[in-house]
Amino acid sequence: MIIKVLGSAAGGGFPQWNCNCRNCAAVRAGVPGFRARTQSSLAVSRDGVNWALLNASPDLRQQINDTPQLHADPKLGLRHSPIKAAVLTNGDVDHIIGLINLREAQPFSIYASDRVLATLHANSVFQVLADGLVPRIEIALDKPFELEGAGVDLGLTVEAFAVPGKVALYLEDASSADFGSQEGDTIGLKITDPVEKKSFFYIPGCATVDEKLGARLKGASIVFFDGTLFTDDEMLEQGLLNKTGARMGHTSMSGASGSIAAFSKLGVGRLIYVHINNSNPVLDENSPARKSVEGAGWEVGYDGMEVRL
Repeated sequence: MIIKVLGSAAGGGFPQWNCNCRNCAAVRAGVPGFRARTQSSLAVSRDGVNWALLNASPDLRQQINDTPQLHADPKLGLRHSPIKAAVLTNGDVDHIIGLINLREAQPFSIYASDRVLATLHANSVFQVLADGLVPRIEIALDKPFELEGAGVDLGLTVEAFAVPGKVALYLEDASSADFGSQEGDTIGLKITDPVEKKSFFYIPGCATVDEKLGARLKGASIVFFDGTLFTDDEMLEQGLLNKTGARMGHTSMSGASGSIAAFSKLGVGRLIYVHINNSNPVLDENSPARKSVEGAGWEVGYDGMEVRL
């Protein structure tokens, strides 16, 4: 099984188009130790020929161009794509807008929870993906299914499960204590190669690693996990946004309730942060924050990173 990190940044990418924070200014200036990143998405394949996207970033067109495995094969006709499916973990803008890049009458399947499918259905722009060519398939939580698309069995199974989180920002209900969040607004994925009996987890958005989630991930081979913020209040401290990570539905890396502490007891073989916000000091490869993360056994994912199982 081949896993490609297409994009490792949170919404807005790195540098973010309108941001002049220390990190964004440094990456624009070409300062050593800062690497530009597109918005969060993975691709996975069992055979290296047929691929599934895990989320569809607004930067997907660029990501496809930067990834030769996702190019149209000229030997297979004037119109072709190795992308056979897209599996969505939530309705965040940075995870669904890239679907629009996949128009042009190309068949593939979209898999998502009922909540996310309802969001796509309510926005007419997604009708550029014709129903007859691009079926939208509802994911039932905690029930593994075979991944298929464009008449191809990808040879992988997917199990989706609810994780602590909240509804996408643009769907929030300000009158509700939890902003109208419901189960299925944010999910994690377990992707398995049933022949090789190998699997990994992908959880790009998560508000906390609670007991139930910890038990599910204990002893996993690889987990790609939400790396949005290093500290819960870093965007407040930097004057970038008047929200904490918790308010946005993201757990921080550091602190007693952060992901480093939570995973320290789970015995996961390989831990990789993705969905990293432009404010996060770990984006500076020479920073104390980066050293502390790597010292705790974590890797900071980057665009083009490849993992094989």
